[in-house]
Amino acid sequence: MKANKELWDKLAKIHYQSKFYNVEGFLNGNQTLDPIELEELPDVSGKKLLHLMCHFGLDTLSLARLGAKVTGVDFAPEAIELARELSKTADIPAKFICSNIYDLHRNLNDKFDVVFTSGGVLTWLPNLKDWARIISRFLNPGGLFYIREFHPFAYVFDDRENVTELRVEYPYFQGKEPLRFDEEGSYADPDARTGKIPTFEWNHPISRIINVLIDAGLTIDFLHEFPVTTYKAMPFLIEKEPGRWILPENQDKIPLMFSLKATKRD
Repeated sequence: MKANKELWDKLAKIHYQSKFYNVEGFLNGNQTLDPIELEELPDVSGKKLLHLMCHFGLDTLSLARLGAKVTGVDFAPEAIELARELSKTADIPAKFICSNIYDLHRNLNDKFDVVFTSGGVLTWLPNLKDWARIISRFLNPGGLFYIREFHPFAYVFDDRENVTELRVEYPYFQGKEPLRFDEEGSYADPDARTGKIPTFEWNHPISRIINVLIDAGLTIDFLHEFPVTTYKAMPFLIEKEPGRWILPENQDKIPLMFSLKATKRD
């Protein structure tokens, strides 16, 4: 986890300055939430909303623009500082907390109507049972949890630079030990000079994601799967339209993203 924190501290400023995140566009009024999220989320106006693993806060502040009273959480101090600065620059009220989500109960004592998270978060978490308990802990009874995430099945395929077709490389049913990667650059800026910081990731099958939420006291309202993703996750994907990457052939062959909404039982 220390190595992952070091990476995300370094990536925060790189991402803030990248064309991929387009901070200037956001400051000019662009909405950064994914179209799937905008379609599936209920009206959040006036709702207290907790955004877990919020990076430097673009989506958090986009949710605030929709009327939510937002609190964003991330474990990278550099990201949280940038989020606070962005909140002031955009003149959008928001609270940002620097905390590992597993320690969040030590840094936040509140309840929320909505817990939100999305876009490449679960792979950084070693323990999903505790993650689900955290979601339940901070939700009001009847409150909702929503996630739009990259599909764990898509993570089994080789994504190295010269790969030209789907080829299984990584386990779907991963054990407790993480996968280690030593790569330079970022999905937002492949040419970024990050240095080869070792990072550690976990792949969690869909069944595990669903079951830990049920065990934590939530009822699953829906699970949706999509044959598109938001970035060039494998070198042979093609961009069908801005922000929508697909397989070049057999476009509906495998799921690349999923979304899930759940409600906390009374």
